[in-house]
Amino acid sequence: MRGVASVLICFILSGGATHAETLMGAMRRAYNANPQLNASRAELRAIDERVPQAEAGMRPRVSGDGYLGVQRNRLITQQHDVYLNDPTQSDYSKSIQNGKSIPRAATLTFEQPIFDGFKTQNQTRAAESGVFAGRERLRLTEQRILFDAVTAYMDVLRDTASLRLQESNVSVLKEQLRQTRERYQYGQITQTDVAQAEARLAGGKSLAGAARATLDASIGVYRKTVGVEPTKLAPGAPIDRLLPKSREEAERIAQTEHPFILAALHDADAADLDIKALEADFMPKFSIVGDIFTQTDLAGIGNRNVGAKILGHLNVPIYEGGLTSSRVRQAKETAGQRRLTADVARAEVLSLVRTYWGALQAAKTQIAAAQTQIAAAERALYGVREEAKAGQRTTLEILNAQQELLYARIALLIAQRDRVVASYAVLSSLGRLSSGWLGLTPGGYDPAIHFEQVKDLWGDPTTPDR
Repeated sequence: MRGVASVLICFILSGGATHAETLMGAMRRAYNANPQLNASRAELRAIDERVPQAEAGMRPRVSGDGYLGVQRNRLITQQHDVYLNDPTQSDYSKSIQNGKSIPRAATLTFEQPIFDGFKTQNQTRAAESGVFAGRERLRLTEQRILFDAVTAYMDVLRDTASLRLQESNVSVLKEQLRQTRERYQYGQITQTDVAQAEARLAGGKSLAGAARATLDASIGVYRKTVGVEPTKLAPGAPIDRLLPKSREEAERIAQTEHPFILAALHDADAADLDIKALEADFMPKFSIVGDIFTQTDLAGIGNRNVGAKILGHLNVPIYEGGLTSSRVRQAKETAGQRRLTADVARAEVLSLVRTYWGALQAAKTQIAAAQTQIAAAERALYGVREEAKAGQRTTLEILNAQQELLYARIALLIAQRDRVVASYAVLSSLGRLSSGWLGLTPGGYDPAIHFEQVKDLWGDPTTPDR
């Protein structure tokens, strides 16, 4: 048992199978193929389109209208003539004219905004701030997916080793039961000792079954996060090389780099610009409007009208029922709420840094304590077994010592897993758990590429290549 457990612990700490999946490899898979992360990227690309939508406010607009139909005319003319030299004599005449025409018209309208109270300018800047906030939220999603991949990876390692420890423990308990029965047959112990060994074996089998169920659940989470079934997993190592030396430095970095805070600040900027965009509705607006038109058979058969005009259109708002004023007040309250949200984000990130930093230090302490506990438990088990041979210890004491050693080894597995996960949690609390910092995929997904492709587009509904 001692040799088997040592092999398992070494597997977790520093060993690895040939051609095994690595922790970085699992994170790389999740970064490239996780559907939730890809959905967030698509969402950001949709947010990018708000910028050209806002810029369209000062771009020219051209539209065309056309009419085509059939018209039937029936013209009835009546005439009554009186002779001047003889008023008693007169002529009466009546004429009927039937006609058919195809009236048609076409108009081409052009409008070029000249001044809109800086509404488009502020809406564009607000949309750009929204894009920057969306990028930070994408970083948040990326961090969460990568951290989920680390957690799932280490959970599978821990639960695999735990299952093997439990299965090895069952094997040892079976051997212990066999030896106990032999000693009972020779009259060295009582039936009570046999019952204790049988009970402990049944409990060991139950724990092994529970360990198998836990491992199956961890494998399911791994499959969902990483996208493939875990096969051979190499040991995971903490990411201490990317962590600051002190908690104070970690807090300073997090306050300036964490995407949760930066997203909230961009949201606050966008809210301030929304106020200016709405206040533009109080200002006059001026645009140039032009028409080119042709009309045929509208006013009568054979009539045609062709013309063009260009006008300056000035719109001066005077009173709109209080609607714009209400919207401005509402936007100001929203801006205030966004600034307070940024303060909340700072406090939450600070709390995360302290929580994860403490968890990392606790895991380090737990590993050292568990290693000491294992060494002591191994000596105790050896001593109890030797003393039992001399009749100084009971079977129950051997079983208890064996159980203490098992629990100590499982505690070490848990501490080792927590040590690795906590290091990545600290990196996440800094805002640096990303493909760039980890070096997962050089030239990975760059959200700025799509933004540059669409921000100045004047047309073309096809999505650009990414």
